[in-house]
Amino acid sequence: MTEGHPHETARDVMNPGAECLPAHESLDRAAQLMRNGNIGALPVCDSDGRVIGIITDRDIVIKCVAEGRDPAQVRAGDLTADLVAVTPDAPLAEALSRMEEHRIKRLPVVEDDRVVGMISEADLARHLPDAQLAEFVHRVYAHG
Repeated sequence: MTEGHPHETARDVMNPGAECLPAHESLDRAAQLMRNGNIGALPVCDSDGRVIGIITDRDIVIKCVAEGRDPAQVRAGDLTADLVAVTPDAPLAEALSRMEEHRIKRLPVVEDDRVVGMISEADLARHLPDAQLAEFVHRVYAHG
């Protein structure tokens, strides 16, 4: 497992201000928001604004389009899986560990059931030494 700087937290690394996509929104709307924001993932929230998962551009392609489903008819909440997240005060090592364990490239940062930021590979690239970043990438992308 990669460690990160021992005193860094998720808050230190995250990109703040991630907007939540309501679970009832269609996947075509999610794709439009991703395009407009030049992002590859959106947190998904329930009707009370609590984050329930995340949807990626890859999810839209693999779990909807490639299956012949209509992105205008499929809701974001239909594709969200169990939420993997950290709190803003979680040590960076914990965030890295969760991302490695679940083999994910984006991690929501959640406080009081609300998304307050996202950690992406680009964020890690700005904060981790090259050797630790390479180890993280190997663990997330490794097959087996």
